[in-house]
Amino acid sequence: MPTRAALGLPDVRGRVPLLAGLAIDSFGGGCAGPLLLLFFTRVADIPLGAAGLTMTIATLFSVAAPAAVGVVIDRVGPRNLVIGAQFAQGLAFVGFFFGRSLWLLFLCTLVATTGQRVFWSSIFSLLSDISEPEERDRWFGLGGMMQAGGFGLGALAAGALLSFNGDAPFLIAMAVNAVTFFVAGLLLTRLHSAHDARAAQDNGPAPLLRKDKPFLVLIGANSVLALCTMLMGVGLPVYVAEALPAPKWIVGVLLAAISVVLATGQTLVVRHTERRRRTNVMVLAGLLWAAWGVLMAGLLHIPAGLVVPGLVVATLVFASADVLHAATSNALAAAVAPDRGRGKYLSYWQYSFTLASVLVPAFFAQLFDRQAEYPWLAISILALAAAGTIVVLERVLPDAAVRRS
Repeated sequence: MPTRAALGLPDVRGRVPLLAGLAIDSFGGGCAGPLLLLFFTRVADIPLGAAGLTMTIATLFSVAAPAAVGVVIDRVGPRNLVIGAQFAQGLAFVGFFFGRSLWLLFLCTLVATTGQRVFWSSIFSLLSDISEPEERDRWFGLGGMMQAGGFGLGALAAGALLSFNGDAPFLIAMAVNAVTFFVAGLLLTRLHSAHDARAAQDNGPAPLLRKDKPFLVLIGANSVLALCTMLMGVGLPVYVAEALPAPKWIVGVLLAAISVVLATGQTLVVRHTERRRRTNVMVLAGLLWAAWGVLMAGLLHIPAGLVVPGLVVATLVFASADVLHAATSNALAAAVAPDRGRGKYLSYWQYSFTLASVLVPAFFAQLFDRQAEYPWLAISILALAAAGTIVVLERVLPDAAVRRS
């Protein structure tokens, strides 16, 4: 068996600019993203409360971006939208580099977050366009690996920059991110995709999609699974710091380990699950997340000496679910979507991740304030509900979409 096939890799000939662009873009995001709030407070001298509110309001304004993408993506093509999103984000970070006033930084944040939403609402359509149907899962897996690897390296660079004093580390991070966006955009201009402009099928924001109840239910189920993916990063630091007898440094180690799994394992997972139905893989991810939630809640009720080993086991279960869900969920959405209008469907698919990102802070904080194990028990129940929904939904989804080949 060829090494490429054994590793679950697709044929990348002619698509290297896309892979390089994904990795470079994610490196810049990993470098600048963790430092952005500190940039507001330390370089621009904006109070923490005002900085956080500014970023939140700008993010909320960007929520409409996937719907806007859905209106135009099948006319202009996902490649053009992804390129535009990259250049827009690059300009936003040039503004961060030079800007100091609150209003200018708000504008830059709005452009950056909107560009990010447009990117995520278009990139999976682009991956669908450049891949053969039988290799689509592999392409989603490889794309995710390139992004996770780039982001992890960028996060290491951010950590290194934080070891220096003064404003320079933050300015370097903003400049690096701006450059990576421009480079990624230029690389993507060299990519040729198979997308053809398609005539609009309606006068509104996707009435065909509104009538597709199975796909809308799938978006709802995936919103719950996306909430699972995001709860770890939001909840683990607080859980360790305030509720568990564990060293705080373990948080960074565990989150880094998850990034390594995502950066190295997605195509192998696709390779070894190719004979499985996509829905079955998503159900398994939901069941693993349900088990993970129970394990996390149980850490409060075991001897202190077992807490760190318990965290390691729980993280392994989480990472297994995450790597199963990452490529398969997007590939399932792409397969279920009709050929005519796939871009619109996949742009709305991103609302599952958008809703999860908006809900996860309040979901965790409100439940954690009542009882430390409540968020984990609640996510277990929700994950089971999502898995059950997908089991039922499988009966009405097209069999050709559910099967990988």
